[in-house]
Amino acid sequence: MRFIKAHPIFTGFLLLVLGGGAVLGAVVHWWGDLQRVLLDQFWFSVLLSLALIGVIMAAVAYSILLERKLSAWIQDRYGPNRVGPFGLLQPIADGLKFLLKEDIIPRYVDRVLFIFAPWMIFVVAMIGFAVIPWGGRFRWSWMAEGEFLWCQVASIDVGLLYLLAVGSLGVYGVVLGGWASNNKYSFYGGMRAAAQMLSYEIPMGLVILVGILTTGSLRLEQMVDAQAATVWGVGGLSWTLLYHPIAAVILFITALAEANRMPFDLAESEQELIGGYHTEYSAMKLALFFLAEYAHMITASALMVAIFFGGYLIPGWTWLNESQTALAMFARLSVFLAKIALFICTYMVIRWTLPRFRYDQLMRLAWKSLIPIGIALVLLQAWILYRDLPQWYSTVGNVMILAVTALVGAMMDRPITGRQKSLVRREGRVGSAV
Repeated sequence: MRFIKAHPIFTGFLLLVLGGGAVLGAVVHWWGDLQRVLLDQFWFSVLLSLALIGVIMAAVAYSILLERKLSAWIQDRYGPNRVGPFGLLQPIADGLKFLLKEDIIPRYVDRVLFIFAPWMIFVVAMIGFAVIPWGGRFRWSWMAEGEFLWCQVASIDVGLLYLLAVGSLGVYGVVLGGWASNNKYSFYGGMRAAAQMLSYEIPMGLVILVGILTTGSLRLEQMVDAQAATVWGVGGLSWTLLYHPIAAVILFITALAEANRMPFDLAESEQELIGGYHTEYSAMKLALFFLAEYAHMITASALMVAIFFGGYLIPGWTWLNESQTALAMFARLSVFLAKIALFICTYMVIRWTLPRFRYDQLMRLAWKSLIPIGIALVLLQAWILYRDLPQWYSTVGNVMILAVTALVGAMMDRPITGRQKSLVRREGRVGSAV
C-alpha cells in the first residue's frame, strides 16, 4: 500500500487496468443483448445518432482549430501552437474559456428571445444530419441471410425536403438574436441575414430541383445510389456533378451565403456592424452561434456530397461501392467524411482569399445571376426528361448556358460600381464624390 501511495502513476495505471477489465467483462456479459440491439434498425439509428452527435461536436471544435491553422498557413504564421502538442488542445482551452466567462445579458433586451435565439440556431443546425446517408446498406456478420440495416438515422420519403425545411429555420435564430438585442448594429445584421438567406434560398432550391430531376428521387440514399451507374466502363462514375457542374457550383455558392461565410458574411462584418447580430452576446451564448455556423457548414457539405459528388461512392472501387459487409460500411462512412472535410477546407481557404461583397453586389449576384441560371438549368433538365434524351445532353447544355452567360456578361458595358444614377455628379470640390 505504501508503494501504491508513493507512486500515483502506478495507482492510475492500476485503476485504468481494473476499469478496463470491468468494462470488457460487461461487454462480454451483455454481448448477446448488444447483438440483438444492433439487429434492430430503430436501436441502431439511436446509437448512430448519438455517435454522430459526438463526432460532429468534435469536428466543429477542431474545425475552428483547423481554420486558425489554415489562415496562419496562408498568412505565413504559426497559428495556435502553445496549448498541447502542435496546439491540439486549443479547442478544449477555448471551450473552457467560454464556459468560465461572465454571461452578460444587457438590461433592455427581450430576455426570452435573447436567450432562445442561440439555442434555436444551434439545435436547428444539429438535427439536419438525420437524413444523411452516411454508409449505405450493410449487414452484420451474425445477421440472417437477406437481412440488412441502413447506416442512416432516418430514411423518409421526403428526406431532402426535411433537410431544406430544417436548414431554412436557421434564419430565425439570426433574426431573433438581432431583434432581441435592442442594438442597432445587431438589428442591421439580423435584417441583412434575413434578406441574404431568403434571396439565396431561391437559387439553392432551383439547383436542388435539378438534382432531384436528374436522380429521380427525394430520398438522399436513392440519390446516391442513382450515381452508382457505370459510365465509360467505370462503376460509380455517374456523379450528378458530371451532368450539371454549374448547378454544383451554384449550390456551393448558396451554401456559403446560407452559412454567412466569407465573402457573404455581411450579417456580422466587424468593419461595419462590430459583430452584427451577436454583438451583445457573450460566454456560451456566443459560442453557440459559432458552433451552429460550423455545424451548418458540415450539414451543407454533406448535402452537396450526397446530391452532386457521389456520396460515399468512389469510381471504380467495386468492393466499396457494392459490398454490404460492416467493414465496407465503415469504409464508405470514412469516404463520406473525407469528402465533407475537403469541402470544409475549401470554405476556409475562400474565407482568407476573397474580399467581402458589398450588399448591392450580394443581392445582384443572387437575383440577376444565380436565379436566371438556375431557371435555365431546371428547364434544360425538364426538357431532357420530357424528350427522353440521353443524360449526357445536360453536360452539353451546361456548356451552352455557360457560354451564353459569358457572352451576356461581356456585352454589358455598364461597370458594376453600385453608384445610383440619381446621385448628382460633382466636380472641382476637394473630397466630393466623382
